[in-house]
Amino acid sequence: MTQISEVTHSKEPRPPINWPGALVLLITPLAALILLPLYLWSHDISMAAWIVFVIFVMWTGLGITAGYHRLWAHRTYQATWIVQFMLMIGGTLGVQNSILFWASGHRTHHQHVDDVDHDPYSAKRGFWYSHMGWMLRNYPSGESNYKNAPDLLNDPLVMFQHNYYIPLVLLTNIAMPALIGWAVGDIWGVLLMAGLVRLVMSHHFTFFINSLAHMFGTQPYTDENTARDNPWLAFLTWGEGYHNYHHIFQYDYRNGVKWWQFDPTKWLILGLSQVGLTYNLKRIPTLTILHAEVAMKFKRAEANISTAVSSYGHDMQHDMELIRHRFKQEYEAFSTTLNEWKLLKEQAFLLKKAEVSQKIQDADLRLKVDFHLIEQRLQAHGERLEIALRGIQFVKKVG
Repeated sequence: MTQISEVTHSKEPRPPINWPGALVLLITPLAALILLPLYLWSHDISMAAWIVFVIFVMWTGLGITAGYHRLWAHRTYQATWIVQFMLMIGGTLGVQNSILFWASGHRTHHQHVDDVDHDPYSAKRGFWYSHMGWMLRNYPSGESNYKNAPDLLNDPLVMFQHNYYIPLVLLTNIAMPALIGWAVGDIWGVLLMAGLVRLVMSHHFTFFINSLAHMFGTQPYTDENTARDNPWLAFLTWGEGYHNYHHIFQYDYRNGVKWWQFDPTKWLILGLSQVGLTYNLKRIPTLTILHAEVAMKFKRAEANISTAVSSYGHDMQHDMELIRHRFKQEYEAFSTTLNEWKLLKEQAFLLKKAEVSQKIQDADLRLKVDFHLIEQRLQAHGERLEIALRGIQFVKKVG
């Protein structure tokens, strides 16, 4: 299907070049490749320039991830005015268009993910297109349409940035580094490192989420789209690399939902909430996440069993049927657990509406224990399925 779509698109007339986007995306890396070696030939990068570079890299990255993405595109939390302002400036440093344009296009991406005609940066149109090709020409799928962003259209800060975007880009990316460079005694070093090199890096690290994060990695939560979890990309993108999770649970302020996953954006949002600067942080319930994980394990187990049966035929039929029977038992146990979970959620909802406070407190304590037991059972189902999968691999090796 993907190949047919790509062939169809290749026969269509090429859209006109998006000159502003093309000039920025092509000239900035070329300028960095030429100017940096020339500068290093006769100068050293000062410590001040390195410090400003690091600060600007962090500010830009978090402006995109915590601001453009998790705050404005998905509304996963709310923030005070000062936090919004700082994230707006950081996002403007990234030169990835205005909040309104970026967030509206990203919502379209989630609505039509992988659709070669409607997803602005569909990975099914290839690495180059999803990485940056979609911005070099005025493709119909990338046209601005703000019908999906009425909240942003009514946001004064968002509209201020949108209406004065070009002056703000020049102010943040040229005037601000130059002023800081003058203050620390290294105008050209700061302009080169914190301005140009930082901009090129932030561009392509962000673009990796549209391209590589839809091509390389694991799919622990869903295989209904191309999005993948990639911990290596998470290190480059302030936690955005856990993209498979994000595409199934886009309204969670976390991308790296496990405690050990690298997600500085999550830590920033949570940390600011401790001092009242962010609030109403949205989290997907743990049991819902476990449901998705275990369901994928079941799905893969059944696919592996069917593959093994078709591959090894009659000789392996008996062994594979035993594994299939075990899988069926686990699936039935899983279904029972889910039904209990749904019942408990209904009880919790009804109890919240009750008027007797002591009854609610007693029930809440009981429900917390019950929820914990169900969570343990879901995890146990997942572990037993892993054992079953290893059994399939053993049968394959013996065969």
